[in-house]
Amino acid sequence: MNSEILSLLSAAAAGGAPPAWLQFLPLVAMGLIFWFLILRPQMRRQKEHQAKIGAMRKGDQVVTGGGLVGKVVKVDEHYADIELAQGMRVKAVKSTISDVIPPGSGAPAND
Repeated sequence: MNSEILSLLSAAAAGGAPPAWLQFLPLVAMGLIFWFLILRPQMRRQKEHQAKIGAMRKGDQVVTGGGLVGKVVKVDEHYADIELAQGMRVKAVKSTISDVIPPGSGAPAND
């Protein structure tokens, strides 16, 4: 009886082994799904953000990473001078700016 089971198992193992590339197919499929659902949209958002920061000009309103909203007074290669209130200016690293709001894109909240 044991010899019959062993002979059936060895016959199944010898004749039914799938090709090696077929075993890696699920891993490749998971990698493609990960790429299209997570990495690709993130890279697109990052590229749009970099373009928005690169197009930042004097007079634009910006939101910093800390949530401060101000008006751009001066922009250079790495920094932006932002006026948070009348006479109160801060210098921010351009990469820490979260969003750029072009001038005239909305009504003031309390005015």
